[in-house]
Amino acid sequence: MSTTGQGTPAQSATADREIVVSRVIDAPRELVFEAFTEIRHLSQWWGPEGFTTTTRAFEFRAGGEWDFLMHGPDGTDYTEWITWTEIVPPERIALLHGESRDDPNAFDSVLTFEPDGTATRIEMRTVFPTRELRDEAVEKYHAIEGGQQTLGNLAAYVAEIVRKGAED
Repeated sequence: MSTTGQGTPAQSATADREIVVSRVIDAPRELVFEAFTEIRHLSQWWGPEGFTTTTRAFEFRAGGEWDFLMHGPDGTDYTEWITWTEIVPPERIALLHGESRDDPNAFDSVLTFEPDGTATRIEMRTVFPTRELRDEAVEKYHAIEGGQQTLGNLAAYVAEIVRKGAED
């Protein structure tokens, strides 16, 4: 870790624009990564609790896009768009996420998948264009809780796959 002259940890240049959420998932890294790469998986768990997803287009490759609607528990639909900017199986996925291809407020996210014994530590590091947009995402859209819930949904989904595999 780098430090400043006073021996205190140096702060990331983007720290005031970041949200970082992580979780250990009790499944092999390859399976957790796969849950992000195939729409048959993503559509089963993506989003915070109570949300569902309808995919309009999906192509998982660098430069590919995922165009989808998230349906909130109150009936509100949210137009969403992701383009994958980097894919390093099964270690890393980088993406740009906004409401549409030309969204000036789109944010960058990097997901890392690290082995943790037989489990996987997944980290979502999201960087917003400005601190104000990050603060709005946290306060208005509850982005931290939503990210934690999304990873919780992923963990439950993958656990079910592991459980069913053990029964076969």
